[in-house]
Amino acid sequence: MTTILLLRHGETDFVGRRLSGWTRGVHLNARGLEQAGEVAKALGDLPLRAIYSSPLERALETAKPSAQRLGCPIVRRRDFIEVNYGDYTGRTFASLRGLQLWKEVHRHPARVRFPGGESFIEVQERVVRALEELCEEHPRQMVAAFAHGDVIRLGLAFSLGIPLDLFQRLTVSPASISALEFGPRGTRLIALNHTAGSPLPAGLIARRMY
Repeated sequence: MTTILLLRHGETDFVGRRLSGWTRGVHLNARGLEQAGEVAKALGDLPLRAIYSSPLERALETAKPSAQRLGCPIVRRRDFIEVNYGDYTGRTFASLRGLQLWKEVHRHPARVRFPGGESFIEVQERVVRALEELCEEHPRQMVAAFAHGDVIRLGLAFSLGIPLDLFQRLTVSPASISALEFGPRGTRLIALNHTAGSPLPAGLIARRMY
């Protein structure tokens, strides 16, 4: 079995306001830096064998305290990068609400391709590929991957058999921990949207002696 922890980056000044997408130079704000420290503390007792991250600054900055605490390098994995929102990148959510395509994002996301960017189907395919590769590279181990909200939700949805059109029913908050266990009998959800400031879920505590 392989256990993969999926961690969303901490808060930035864009969270809840703008679509960051592939924008470079979006850093954690003061609260986000605190959250990164809380995540490191939460992961400190787990038997992690590797730490992976999206190449964007906000994910790398969230991963850094955990990597330092565990003595692991951060391995950048491009398949975990945020959705490429194309022409919508950087726009405020307020400016998007009246657009027909934005309504389609929430009604039938499986049909959506962002102008000049990716489709949700393409994003899900690359995330699933990354998860499969991690399972091959880390049999019977636990690893962590720091990524982005939609990326994590798409990976969780596929792994749990949830149709892509329903992936937004999953909540993945900033600096949250979700975890999947991949084994010969299928995939199990160990944790979903766990906030680092509270005790670890029982399923992860049991893996301290992994």
